[in-house]
Amino acid sequence: MYLVDTVVQLAYDPGIKPNEGGLPGLSVLKQVMGSINLFGIIAVVGALAVSAGVWAWGHHSGGHQAEANGKKGVLVSAGAALLLGAANGVVAFFSTLGSQVR
Repeated sequence: MYLVDTVVQLAYDPGIKPNEGGLPGLSVLKQVMGSINLFGIIAVVGALAVSAGVWAWGHHSGGHQAEANGKKGVLVSAGAALLLGAANGVVAFFSTLGSQVR
């Protein structure tokens, strides 16, 4: 009987859901996170420009290591831009997916 009681306790739903107006300062936190996201996107634009320059310089100067590093930088910058731009959607998707777990 002890195992059954433990399983029933684990299956208990505490009934906690996200509450938009639960804490003061939520609007300020949203603004700060939006600003951090914008700062990240601007930094990625700079990283992409530098990486593309390194790639071009390595290609034209015969520096194979510089060319390879430039390519990696362009790919990493593009991936970072993708993740920063999709941050809200990714979090919303997994939050919705997590709320469906029963």
